[in-house]
Amino acid sequence: QVQLVESGGGLVQAGGSLRLSCAASGGTFSSYAMAWFRQAPGKEREFVSASSVSGGSTYYSDSVKGRFTISRDIAKNTAYLQMNSLKLEDTAVYYCAAGRFARKAAPFYDYWGQGTQVTVSS
Repeated sequence: QVQLVESGGGLVQAGGSLRLSCAASGGTFSSYAMAWFRQAPGKEREFVSASSVSGGSTYYSDSVKGRFTISRDIAKNTAYLQMNSLKLEDTAVYYCAAGRFARKAAPFYDYWGQGTQVTVSS
């Protein structure tokens, strides 16, 4: 059983940056694809980014491509989401997830964190 704990969320002005972390425990971190999803109030959870098991392949939604970067540190059992040039519409609860394959659909992921709030202000 894998436990995921996100951190790094907060309040930031538009144009600013944040780095989210997702610390994994209870499993073999290097065996899982990692992903980030987000959910804004009144909206469905949406895919943000994913990293393959090896970390060699990464995927992004069109809305964050060029601004966000996913990465992972195997030694620290931690995945990251570097978010730059933040926009008001990036405001959401961000969740990390672990699964066998890097996919853009939430059902492919077996383990989820509790989420961390990111609020972008004008």
